[in-house]
Amino acid sequence: MGTPRRTLVRDVAAIAAAVCVIGFSFGAIAVAAGVPVWGVVAMSTLVFAGGSQFMAVGMLAAGSPAAAVIGGLLLNARHLPFGLAIADVLGSGWRSRLVGSHLMVDESVAFAMAQPDPARRRRAYWLTAALLFAGWNVGSISGALAGGAMRDPAAYGLDAAFPAALLALLLPSLRRPDGFRVGLAAAVIAVALTPVLPAGLPVLVALAGLAFAWRSRLRVEDQR
Repeated sequence: MGTPRRTLVRDVAAIAAAVCVIGFSFGAIAVAAGVPVWGVVAMSTLVFAGGSQFMAVGMLAAGSPAAAVIGGLLLNARHLPFGLAIADVLGSGWRSRLVGSHLMVDESVAFAMAQPDPARRRRAYWLTAALLFAGWNVGSISGALAGGAMRDPAAYGLDAAFPAALLALLLPSLRRPDGFRVGLAAAVIAVALTPVLPAGLPVLVALAGLAFAWRSRLRVEDQR
């Protein structure tokens, strides 16, 4: 077994490699949807939010800019509690807080919070943030350049990379009874509203499935 530092570097590097592949998928899909290469570069550098970037490209391609904005705000609302949880990791200087907030993603927060002391938390956060930022941008730029030569990225299965990654992240939660109920309710709502609402909105309305988790929690608290 390796030292904790080597284990951390190994785990983060593995995730960064996966992020690079997903970024390649995003770049190719974005160019195929009409986004110029410079737009892909700017979005990946200035936004750096994989889920929001995929959604924004899809909503804009479907002609739903309002859904792209609302969806992006909802998806990234989780960064508010993230920032509170790791405020000490980012330091007290405004420069480190500005850069650290921009590089904040789920993985960097998770790796930081898993460490036993402040020094390791800071090391884990900045290592994860830097490698994932580099991996995402290298992947998305490469995908954008390659996407210009592809007539249809879906023919290579690139359109399935991001949904597959999300499903892999969701599987542990779906094994829980309340998580399965939320996922099933959200899927039913989205499918039922797809023929009625503009593209993108059914997925946003499907967030109502979270009400099932809220009701389940209330029942548990009442039983106590």
